This record gives sequence, C-alpha cells and structure tokens, in this order.
Amino acid sequence: MPVNLAPPQPDELLPVTGIQIGIASAGIKTPGRKDLTVMQLAAGSQVAGVFTQNRFCAAPVILCRQHLATTSPRALVINTGNANAGTGEDGLARAREVCTALAQELGCAPAAILPFSTGVIMEPLPADKICAALPQAVANSHENQWLAAAQAIMTTDIVAKGASLTLDIDGHTITVTGIAKGSGMIHPNMATMLGFIATDAAIAPAVLQRMVKAVADASFNSITVDGDTSTNDSLMLIASGATALPRIDDSNSHACAALQAAITTVAVRLAQAIVRDGEGATKFITINVEGGVSRDECRQAGYAIAHSPLVKTAFFASDPNLGRILAAIGYAGIDDLNVNRLQLWLDDVLVAENGGRATSYREQDGQRVMRQSDITIRVALHRGNANATIWTCDFSYDYVKINAEYRS
Repeated sequence: MPVNLAPPQPDELLPVTGIQIGIASAGIKTPGRKDLTVMQLAAGSQVAGVFTQNRFCAAPVILCRQHLATTSPRALVINTGNANAGTGEDGLARAREVCTALAQELGCAPAAILPFSTGVIMEPLPADKICAALPQAVANSHENQWLAAAQAIMTTDIVAKGASLTLDIDGHTITVTGIAKGSGMIHPNMATMLGFIATDAAIAPAVLQRMVKAVADASFNSITVDGDTSTNDSLMLIASGATALPRIDDSNSHACAALQAAITTVAVRLAQAIVRDGEGATKFITINVEGGVSRDECRQAGYAIAHSPLVKTAFFASDPNLGRILAAIGYAGIDDLNVNRLQLWLDDVLVAENGGRATSYREQDGQRVMRQSDITIRVALHRGNANATIWTCDFSYDYVKINAEYRS
C-alpha cells in the first residue's frame, strides 16, 4: 500500500478556468476501464514541457515536441494501457492518426494536438479504439474533472495523484492544479511519469519554458524509485490566461516568483506522491545531502544512496545495516572526498563520523528509526555550502512481483 498517502478528494482538485477535461473508455488494455483523457485548452493558452532523456523515446514524445514547436496547442490527448514506445514509424503513424481524429472533432489542425501515452512498451497502439472513443471524451468535457483524469492516467499506481492551491497576486486569485501518474520505472531526467499542471494565469512562452524546467528540477527530477528512466516521461505546464492578472513577461518579477513557488509546491506534492506510491513501497525516504562543493555533487551522493539495492532492501527489512549507506557515498564518484570529515544521521541519530561509526551510536537507536514509515537520511560532506534533497523508497518483495507480472 502507498506510504502515508491518501487519494485526493473530489473537492480538493480545483477547476482551472479555460481548461475542459473529458474522460472515456477506449478498452485499450482492460475493457470498461476509463483509459482515455482529452484536455481542451482555451484559445490563447500557452503550454511548455520537459520530456524524457531516454534516447528510445516514445512516438507521442516525438510528436509532442514537434507540435509544441509549430503551433499553439488546443488539446492534449492521453491514453493509458499502451506506451506506443519501441514501435518505430508505425507508432508515429498511429499517434498521428489519433491527433488527426481529435483535431477533426475540435476543428483545429492536427499539430495543435499534443499526444501522451503510458503503459506497456513495444506493443502497437490501438489507434482505432482510441479514435472511436474520442467523441465520447469530447462530449462529456467540463472543468471539474481533474480527479477523473488523475484516475484515468494511472497504470500500476494504487492511488490517484493530484494537488491544488490558490494564491493572491496583486489582488487577483490564481489557481494551480496538477495531476500525475507514476509508480515504477522512476528515475529523473525524468521519471516514468506523466504530469500535467495548469494555472489560469497568463505567462509569456519564454517565461513558461524557463519555469517548467525549474519546477521539474525541484520536483520530478529529484525523485527515484528504481533508477530506470522511462521512454514516455512528460511534464506539461499549461497557462490558460483566463484571469485578469496581467501577463507575466518577466522571469524576475515578483508575480513570476510567487507563481513559480506555488507551481513548485504542487509539483513537489505530486512528485512525492509518486514515490510514496512506488511499486511495493513500504518506506518513504528523504535524503538530504549538505556541505557539497556544488548541488550536482550533493545530488550525486544522494542518488548513489537512493539507487543502491542494498540500501533499499535494508530499509525494507528495517535492518540498520547502515554501512551500506557509507559504501554508496564512497562509490558516488566524488574522487577527492575526505571520508574522515563526513557525518551521517538517520533522523536525529548520529550514525557515522571521523571515518566510521559514531561513538554515541547505538544499534537500538538505528532500529527505532528504521521501523518508521517516513525516514530522513542526512549526510554532511563538509566540503562547501551546496545542498540537495532526493526522495526515494525501499525495495520490497512486492516490487519484484509487480514487475514480474506487469504484462499479465
């Protein structure tokens, strides 16, 4: 079960003026399941995105990048049950077929449609089923379907993931709402996740693109479940411009700073929810690395810990075999690391210093912390002033079971 994570309630996810959402069942993998989402955008909406760094990226990722570069998007179409990745030219043709069909429904150009897919890799996309269900999704569209969309984009997720907040900027109430899916094959740049965050503020395209990159770096690019980078990762930031707040054109303005902070808050909630719902997860682990020469160095050490199967299985067993953490830091690639200066804490328990076990450390203290479902690892490198935070989870028996049976 997810680690201290409850699904959002219907009234928690606020509608964003200028965005209409429709849901349908295309029968892509499971008959009768809601597996198709159409998100219609008001004219003048701006969209920016960041995508997977996997060279074997999916057909919808390729098309989405192309379409974003050519015209203003009018709609997003999202399917679960099939990733349309590892499908070559046929996959691109099928994704184009879906875009063309939705464009005909909405009366816009196919390039104004942004496609997204998630599910099994290297299986042909059933474009005929998707196209047949598009009219239903368009017909039932309205503003208050964010929770239904969060449920419709799930794959191995147990809990739907969504978050909303409102803020005041110069007397104008601004809404930010986001949904995401992801549970396994999670590793940054980005993770096997789809994320869609929208605001009713108006944001200039260049500012929006800088904002989505910064938001992703602070959230979805700071999580890992298993170290596998997916073929379909996409995070989209949508600005409908439906409020009276003047358009944000300056990245250095107070309005931009306030809105970016709010969007980042929503993104962090979604990113942490993905880790808490990690496949088979029983522990949610925060890794704080401080005192590095650079943020990248701190992230390097943090990910070495987060990706270690030995560390992750020890946390699952609640076994304070904490030398595994030191070993992971040691092979993180910080060649001039002075291990005698390093300090390691497990929550409030000092575990290691001066190159080995802290004289104050007691096994029962480590055991007490390891039994918790939320745990913080803190590493002080004592090399500089940089810091970074990584969120991860443990490896359980269920992780193996879920992925061994993924296609069944």
